[in-house]
Amino acid sequence: MVNIKSFGTKDIPLKLAKKISEEVNTLWKSGDFMQKVSPVTQELLNFWNPEGIFAEEREFNFHEGQWQAILNTIYIHEILKLKSVGEIYMSIYPDLVQQMDLLDLKRDKYEHPKYCIKMATGTGKTWVLDALLIWQYLNSRHEESESGEYSRNFLLVAPGIIVYERLLDAFLGKRKEDGSRDFEQSDFRNFEKLFIPPAYKDELFGFIQGCVTQKEEIGKKVTGDGLIAITNWHLLVEEEESIDADSPLDSPDITVKELLPIAPGTSQGHSLEELDNQYLRGRELEFLASLPDLVVFNDEAHHLGEMKKSDEVVEKKWQEALDKISENKKHRFMQVDFSATPYIVTGSGQSRVQNHFPHIIVNFDLVDAIKKGLVKTVAIDKRKEFGSIPLEDLEFKAEREGRQVTSLSDGQKLMLRAGVKKLNILEEEFTKLDSAKYPKMLIVCEDTKVVPLVMGFLKQEGYSDDELMEIHSNKKGDVSEDEWKAIKQRLFDIDRHEKPKVIVSVLMLREGFDVNNICVIVPLRSASSYVLLEQLIGRGLRLMWRGPEYDDTRKENREKLLVKKEEPNSYIDILSVVEHPNFIEYYERVLAGMVGVVTQEPDKNRIVGDLVKVGLKPNYKDYDLFWIIILQEKEEELLTPELSVEKLEPFPIKLEALKPLVRNKGDTFYSEELTVKTTFGEYTVTADIFTAKSYNSFIQKIVNAVSVIHVNARGRKQREFPVMQVNSALIAKLCDEYIRHRLFEEEFDPLKDNNWRILLITQHSIIKHVVSNIAKAVYDSMNNLKINDAKIVKRYFSEVKEIRIRETYAITAAKNIYEKIAYPSHSGGFEKDFIEFIDADSKVKAFVKINEYYNDFANIIYIRDDGLLAHYYPDFMIKACDQLYLVETKSERDMSNQNVKNKRLAAIDWIDKVNELLPEERMSCTWSYVLLSQNTFEQMKKQGATTCEILEYAKLTKAKVRGTLGDYMGFKDY
Repeated sequence: MVNIKSFGTKDIPLKLAKKISEEVNTLWKSGDFMQKVSPVTQELLNFWNPEGIFAEEREFNFHEGQWQAILNTIYIHEILKLKSVGEIYMSIYPDLVQQMDLLDLKRDKYEHPKYCIKMATGTGKTWVLDALLIWQYLNSRHEESESGEYSRNFLLVAPGIIVYERLLDAFLGKRKEDGSRDFEQSDFRNFEKLFIPPAYKDELFGFIQGCVTQKEEIGKKVTGDGLIAITNWHLLVEEEESIDADSPLDSPDITVKELLPIAPGTSQGHSLEELDNQYLRGRELEFLASLPDLVVFNDEAHHLGEMKKSDEVVEKKWQEALDKISENKKHRFMQVDFSATPYIVTGSGQSRVQNHFPHIIVNFDLVDAIKKGLVKTVAIDKRKEFGSIPLEDLEFKAEREGRQVTSLSDGQKLMLRAGVKKLNILEEEFTKLDSAKYPKMLIVCEDTKVVPLVMGFLKQEGYSDDELMEIHSNKKGDVSEDEWKAIKQRLFDIDRHEKPKVIVSVLMLREGFDVNNICVIVPLRSASSYVLLEQLIGRGLRLMWRGPEYDDTRKENREKLLVKKEEPNSYIDILSVVEHPNFIEYYERVLAGMVGVVTQEPDKNRIVGDLVKVGLKPNYKDYDLFWIIILQEKEEELLTPELSVEKLEPFPIKLEALKPLVRNKGDTFYSEELTVKTTFGEYTVTADIFTAKSYNSFIQKIVNAVSVIHVNARGRKQREFPVMQVNSALIAKLCDEYIRHRLFEEEFDPLKDNNWRILLITQHSIIKHVVSNIAKAVYDSMNNLKINDAKIVKRYFSEVKEIRIRETYAITAAKNIYEKIAYPSHSGGFEKDFIEFIDADSKVKAFVKINEYYNDFANIIYIRDDGLLAHYYPDFMIKACDQLYLVETKSERDMSNQNVKNKRLAAIDWIDKVNELLPEERMSCTWSYVLLSQNTFEQMKKQGATTCEILEYAKLTKAKVRGTLGDYMGFKDY
């Protein structure tokens, strides 16, 4: 208990967060940010950067709010090296200090690195947590000398069992039916291409899989290289904070526990094992306190807010436990708090004030999330007759006689019927568009006694038992372990199943209930807490309709509701909240301008807007085309002459010029006495540590870099596959011969003296040179195969039976397999004109518009400028004039970009291979590649040219791509 009177922070911490973001963004744009961080952090930021080169090759990246949180944390901790909350204010925004309570900032809980990440519900706080954990761990492992700024010990603390299970899912994978967990379903495996640079893959997966410790294992499980302890806060305290009870009779279990601390019998949970656990309670806290350093991540950290009694500030048990853990660690204790609502509210009515946590360093709030389309848009269902009924004439609390609840009030019944009506409308229309989309309704009751009345009312309205799900909890929203085991599987699978349709709860589902399909919320609870209100809305904020085909619809809805103040075009990813009178102030003050109002029943035609499900035509086979995948027999892959060291380029700098850059004797070590630091006894470690075994590992890493390709899979995932046409043993042999005999144009033994160091100098440029040359040799070998012996797979575009498109931006085409064909809503006029033109040309027999999300098989592999393999998707396939044209309708302005050139060259290489197949294997057509600009199309169309004439004119060859004269001199470029 601390005897300090707080002045109240109000929104001062948000001003600090804004200033931090401004400084960080200025430093990042200038390029100076990267110069001030460690090499490991540089690698991570380059890999994570949502605007960097790696971002192009994955379907998921950090959004603006997540990226800002990562950068701000690294800026304060690694660049500025600030050790306390007070130092943050003095360094970043000293003018704010005079508005703060200086004594408050000097309290022990603020005297260590402590950061609060304020991010709206549903915007991916866990991804930020994952990234910061990786940043801390890798820096701790690879820093040259221990700085005390990084740690390999982590504690993740959740407020309750739902968030605790969610964190276990993220780190260990979802639980299977047999109770074990599937690591392949963990965040780190699902989003490996986002989080983990390939160079650190093995050590990170080893750390995560070997060092995660569940709450019952803390202090007992032996881990090797650090610790990731996951628990709920209850484990860290000797006794939970008591439930607010109106009288001893209201909570007799508390009274009995005070009189009889240990009830006899196993039925009371007091088996020998349970009694042992009680006796050992507190050992976990002692173990964590004994660690030399620790990073704590507190999820849903608004629970750490202080309780105020008169002039006293009372710490909560959770914070008291953290204080004990950090007591002897000083600056080696780092705390990161995550919350959408990191504040406590003081006052009431119009004088109500939000006092934000002083250590907020980034603020990505609900308004930002709604504006950027990262969560559902919120609409309040406010019927005209509903809104006009005076509050004194319509009660919104359940009717009671004394303490007994007797029935629902008329106001509550009206709200429930409004929710039921909206859910029925959404359900009918959503399933027409996608039969696997099931909208759900969440009803939040005022207390547990009202839940049975709501369930009874819904059954009277026609719902069956299996369409309803009731969550039992106590006044604090906690659920028993047995209850949780019974409901969790069904609860978290509701997105994938038609039933249940309605979930009824009190407080249990306010945190961690991370599902996507909550589309209607009926808040019967007359809460006055801002924190609770935002949490309730947060249960329905996560996007239900994900994928690029819905982006335009969501964007137009936001513009209609938030800018033009008009009815939305559709109800795709709109959260409908049936208005409760007590929430009016919250809507107006907290979400000002971000909430739409629906005053009448929606037109069914507007529920899904212009999104339509388009299937195949009855005569689709007349226009069906196929993509060719060429498979090679294993023996055809191992053509030794194709991997010749003579074709590889030597390094441009001679070996004699590189040798002076490295030490001749190896690394120097010295001894240091532990207490007074006397140094003595220097000795040298020679290059003998680089053995044949480590050289083989070095070669293997190069082999992996050039022989593995990342393939997009369904469900927004990526998987690794080997490049099957090349034998890895041959690549390893080529690497070794290249380094020993060709790289420096003289004989080079990496195991002799310190020669191996030469391969690692100049910021890896030699290694990059080796990788690029080997990759090119591998690529060339893939394009010099015995095509006559090739085996192919034909992937028909009709395999995709239906697609979803926007009807407003779609036209009917006779020579396409689908009933309608889409074009881009933004700057899509060129594609629309082109589709109409080729469809009307009698020489055109069929065409397909390639959609990389539906037709993910229709891609061409190319080598990026950095030596890595990637995928390229053309725009159209057109069959006309006994030709098959691959067409890209893009501007020619990017032709000077090396990666763009590489795509074009790879496409031509692939087409050359196709044209060597038997005619019946390539639709009896000669294949060509076309780059068609809008200017060329419009000019030739105006001059009366046919489709074939236009495409032949715009056909690309390697000479055109490279800008050489091969076509005119009568020879072919290779």
